[in-house]
Amino acid sequence: MIARPGSGPLRRLVVLRHAKSARPEGVADHDRPLAGRGRRDAPAAGRALAQSDRLPDLALSSTALRARQTWELASAQWGTPPPVHYDARLYAAGVPDLLEAVREVPADIETLLLVGHNPGLEELVLALAGDALDDTLDRVRAKYPTSAIAVLDWHGATWRALAPGAALLTAMTVPRGVPR
Repeated sequence: MIARPGSGPLRRLVVLRHAKSARPEGVADHDRPLAGRGRRDAPAAGRALAQSDRLPDLALSSTALRARQTWELASAQWGTPPPVHYDARLYAAGVPDLLEAVREVPADIETLLLVGHNPGLEELVLALAGDALDDTLDRVRAKYPTSAIAVLDWHGATWRALAPGAALLTAMTVPRGVPR
């Protein structure tokens, strides 16, 4: 299916998978913190978004510790971070729950950042992308690693209008921080 221009303003959904997490013994999955590599990669993701002029107007993040820490470290790279809403539905969410949360975003938001987990984020990107620039769709299908950023552009009057196959996948990057 090819993404076709819709009516309404250009909207951008930026999908950021949380950075690499640690697996401390005896810690519940929801409470796992970022690993050292994740603490390096999350700021690199924030810098990559700033350099590509893809800063969000609003962020939605999973309530899991590793997602919250990813948001905090990434957004600290920007002058004034946008508001963030932590949503428990985004933890371990599949496409229906992720899409429901996105569709609730106010119409005045043009660029939305979604911070969460796989496999849900990868499946969401693949579901929404009706087409892609270059080989980005193949790259998402091959692997959507920690700290991966996918950018989906589409036209719509409201976020409620976002539908499977309606977006163009314009970028997929995996920023990595420099080890110390």
